[in-house]
Amino acid sequence: MLRRIFAFLTIFAVCANAPAFALSEAESAAVKKVEAYLNDVKTLKARFLQVNPDGTSHEGDLYVSRPGRMRLVYDPPTPMLMVADGKFLIYVDTQMNDASHIDLNDTPAGILLKENLSFTDSAVKLGGVKLGPGTVEITAAMAKDPGAGKLTLVFSDAPFELRQWRVLDAQNKEVTITLFDAKQGGNLDKNLFRYDARKSGDRD
Repeated sequence: MLRRIFAFLTIFAVCANAPAFALSEAESAAVKKVEAYLNDVKTLKARFLQVNPDGTSHEGDLYVSRPGRMRLVYDPPTPMLMVADGKFLIYVDTQMNDASHIDLNDTPAGILLKENLSFTDSAVKLGGVKLGPGTVEITAAMAKDPGAGKLTLVFSDAPFELRQWRVLDAQNKEVTITLFDAKQGGNLDKNLFRYDARKSGDRD
C-alpha cells in the first residue's frame, strides 16, 4: 500500500509540474541538451553587455561558479555590483556602499545557478521552448512564484553554448544580458562570490 501511495505521489508531482503545452520531439531534445550543458558548467568567465528596459546599457565582467554563485562587476562609471553567494542575490550600490539581499531561490537567477538543473524539477516551471535558425531559447520561472520573474536562456547551436539571457520582471520590464569571450573551466577565487559591506567600493 505504501509503495502504491509513493508511486501515485511521484506521478502527481511530475504531472503537476508538467508544462501546459506539449513539447515536440525536437523541443524535448533541446531541453535535455540545455540541462546537460548547464550541469556540465562548473565555472564560467565572460564579458557582458546589459541592456535595460529604458534602452541604456552597461558592460562588465561576469563570473559564474555553479552551483549558486555568480558575480557581475560593472565597468566604471556604473556604481553597481551583483553577487550571488550561494544563498542570496546581493545588489550593491558601490557608490553608497549599500546592499540589498534577496533569497537566491526567489529570483530567476536561481534557475541558472541551480545544482543539477532539471526542467521537470518541481521547483522550476518551464514556460516555453523556441527553436530558431541556429538558436535555442528556453523560458522558465521559479514554480513557487512564477509572477516574480521569468528567465529566458538563449543558446547558440554551433557550437552549443550560452550566449544570452533575458529577465522579465513582475512589471513586464525586461533586462538582457549578452555574453562575449566566454571561457568555461578553470579556478575562480572564492572571494569573488562574497560581499563584505565593510569594503567600500568592493569590485574584485
